[in-house]
Amino acid sequence: MHALLDLIARHKQGHAVGVTSVCSAHPIVIEATLRHAAAIASPLVLFEATCNQVNQDGGYTGMTPADFVAFVHGIAARTGFDTARIALGGDHLGPNPWTSLDADAAMDKAEVMVAAYVAAGFRKIHLDCSMTCEGDPVPLPESEIVRRAVRLCRAAEAAYADASGEAPVYVIGTEVPVPGGATEAIEGLETTTPAAARATIEAHREAFHAAGLDSAWERVIASVVQPGVEFDHHEVIDYVPAKARALSEAIVPLPGMVYEAHSTDYQTRDALQALVRDHFAILKVGPGLTFALREALWALDAIERDWIALEQRANLRDVALQRLRDQPQYWRRYYHGDGPALTVDLQYSLSDRIRYYWPDPVIEDARARLFANLRDNPPPLPLISQYLPHALHALRHDRATSDPQSLAMAHVSAVLDDYHHACHPHESS
Repeated sequence: MHALLDLIARHKQGHAVGVTSVCSAHPIVIEATLRHAAAIASPLVLFEATCNQVNQDGGYTGMTPADFVAFVHGIAARTGFDTARIALGGDHLGPNPWTSLDADAAMDKAEVMVAAYVAAGFRKIHLDCSMTCEGDPVPLPESEIVRRAVRLCRAAEAAYADASGEAPVYVIGTEVPVPGGATEAIEGLETTTPAAARATIEAHREAFHAAGLDSAWERVIASVVQPGVEFDHHEVIDYVPAKARALSEAIVPLPGMVYEAHSTDYQTRDALQALVRDHFAILKVGPGLTFALREALWALDAIERDWIALEQRANLRDVALQRLRDQPQYWRRYYHGDGPALTVDLQYSLSDRIRYYWPDPVIEDARARLFANLRDNPPPLPLISQYLPHALHALRHDRATSDPQSLAMAHVSAVLDDYHHACHPHESS
């Protein structure tokens, strides 16, 4: 965490620098991020897993925290990336996976999860107990949210006492949808008020002190607020600096703390840079990267249709759509249309629920066959130009090859370029 702490210290000294937090468990996204970091000589890569993605029960990825660490480090080993430059974070760590239980039972599970994250080597811990459990009042009073966050911090500190390495750093607060994204269209999005932001921070500070966690409080590096950015299935709410000016100024006097901005996916390059400048120095991105991956996979599917004989085709897009219709559990709460509208949302919704389906063995088999087809029969430049212009640009500048995985990673890297520009504006063009 030294590199992250140094970066935040530089930001507090007046340098408009930040860090991109990549929230994805897809191996191509992970590898693209590592290769991008190697190309720009970044000293730090931050990957985060959510409580729903990765937990002691396996989450929807089937991975425990230790599994996720091994997964990321395995990809790093294959790509020759130094794992000492990788920081790992746990996002929305709290009772969210177990909200059908009563609060005590759900928090017992959350304590085990947080301890498992720290024991596995995660050192950036977002304490988020804003979710209501069975029998809780709605909304949950902030005093109870804070009390539960302190409980999880104790569990994290106890796990660290039994571990080695750097001490964990913490992120508090939540002014964002629950993990997985908003379930409905956005209406009336409000920027966090400065008073609310200060009250959340002060309530946590007092509770940490009362619990004897002053040392942990010194390692609270950020608070999550809503700067006025969000996306739903079809629309993006762009950052408007003027609306967040007072909120931005409220964090300036607080030593060692910045804001963490969630749901920055699909923001423009200029908006991302403005967010970092305005002290939203930790930029979370997840669906925006897997959306770009899906774009690349659909483009490769289109190339296959134009280039590969009918009887050899993998037909990834058709296979994936059929699996989504056969197994609707990851999208039925989110998509409410039918007919062509549903077909569009299943593929193109900005909330990108299709990301939950990439590990499906039937879909993965089709993806592997698609890549094999295009490796055995490399497509000509005009087809790459037609469907993957970002990748073609990388190919022509020796930053990618015609291998389908390389082309897909180049397309994802175009999104990462925007985040690098925002977080290190003086290092990018």
